[in-house]
Amino acid sequence: MKIEISGHHVEITEAIKQSVENKFSKIGQHYPDIMSLKAIVTVERNEQKIEVSTVYEGVSISVNASDKELYAAIASAVKKLESSLSHRKGVLKANLHNKLYSAEVLDEIE
Repeated sequence: MKIEISGHHVEITEAIKQSVENKFSKIGQHYPDIMSLKAIVTVERNEQKIEVSTVYEGVSISVNASDKELYAAIASAVKKLESSLSHRKGVLKANLHNKLYSAEVLDEIE
């Protein structure tokens, strides 16, 4: 999985890059259909922000997290992205189940 990291008002150090790659590589193992992630790290007065976006099964998914500490914001973004991806996966499974069920009902009617 390709992870693109950029910074706004902050220089992306090797430690930040490794932290982002380590945390988000676990998501790539659980969701192998994800080809790339874009992460934007922003520093404002007393707040560290990270915005992560990706495409999963044709739908764009974005999450934002902020904290006083950058590494805590990264961990929060990972949790939010995992939650969003599992929700999307559940929606896809429910749609598949509904399609299979309606096909069975149509077969019984005929």
